[in-house]
Amino acid sequence: MSAPDPALVDLLGLVAYGELLAFDRLAADARLAPDLRRRAALSEMAAAEIAHYRWIADRITALGVTSDEAMAPYVEALRAYHDSTEPKDWLEAVTKAYVGDAISDDFLRGIAGGLDGPDQRLILDVLHDSRYVEFAATEIRAAIEADPRVANRLSMWARRLVGEALSQAGRVAAADRGALTELISREGVDVPALFRRLTDAHAARMTAAGLNN
Repeated sequence: MSAPDPALVDLLGLVAYGELLAFDRLAADARLAPDLRRRAALSEMAAAEIAHYRWIADRITALGVTSDEAMAPYVEALRAYHDSTEPKDWLEAVTKAYVGDAISDDFLRGIAGGLDGPDQRLILDVLHDSRYVEFAATEIRAAIEADPRVANRLSMWARRLVGEALSQAGRVAAADRGALTELISREGVDVPALFRRLTDAHAARMTAAGLNN
């Protein structure tokens, strides 16, 4: 068996640990829900994340690498992001799901083009379901309609999430063993252009949810 592509292993390790942390976070945040319907919705999102983790972990194992080995370089960086952005209430939780997860998805979508077909499809399949994005946006819009003052608080929280996400990206880059950088170069990704697209997509999401950029 030939040695697996280090870039693929590292990318899968990054995604796998992100999915595992997302499960932990959403399961905990579900307890902040104001009613059972909303608690169930966030719990379903958590269940989807752990299922996605299993898909990725199985692929890593098929490459002859343990998921622990593949995830290890990214544990500290990703954990630091979530520890520094722990929501204090339900609206902060859904805003984090809406803003933070979407930025991560956009980044992964931007670099997945460097992978072969089946692995590219796997990465794209674990990106967050649009139903959950719309659920979070609906919660935010409803809260703002009920109390317009909420918009300023959640907008400030969203800006903090973006700042922390950018810091996280720097920590992930520092933890990278070079393979992810090579993957981005292999695909010919224009990194400044990618970050401009991430910024533009974030601004559009903020506007769609009634938040201020």
